[in-house]
Amino acid sequence: MNITKIRSVCIIDDDPIFIYGTKRIMNEADFTDEILVYNDGQAAFDGLKAMAERGEELPSMIFLDINMPIMTGWEFLDEFIKIPNNNSENIIIYIISSSVDPRDIARIQQYKIVNNYILKPISIEDLHNILKSVGN
Repeated sequence: MNITKIRSVCIIDDDPIFIYGTKRIMNEADFTDEILVYNDGQAAFDGLKAMAERGEELPSMIFLDINMPIMTGWEFLDEFIKIPNNNSENIIIYIISSSVDPRDIARIQQYKIVNNYILKPISIEDLHNILKSVGN
């Protein structure tokens, strides 16, 4: 199967078990060569903003948890869309959550930058589907 890999991925989540499992599945699926991890929205915002200010390309895909301490996924999105950078229109964001609250799902639609919503935990099938959709 000749599917393109994602150049670099950023996982923003406060659950170390989820992060560990997701990284393992990404390696198994040959999903990406580079995984950047932040444990809360504020750290992610600060780190990505610093990358943009240095003129570096931001990760091409972000997996973002909604419910985190310090800065929630929603607060991160509100701040992230204000970062001027050279590749923000090419960044694909997936909301990753264990929430099935219809209000969360409705709120996701308000963000043009958010591609989709994936229920935790991420499966290898989820990753293959993402690669297929990006490859088209």
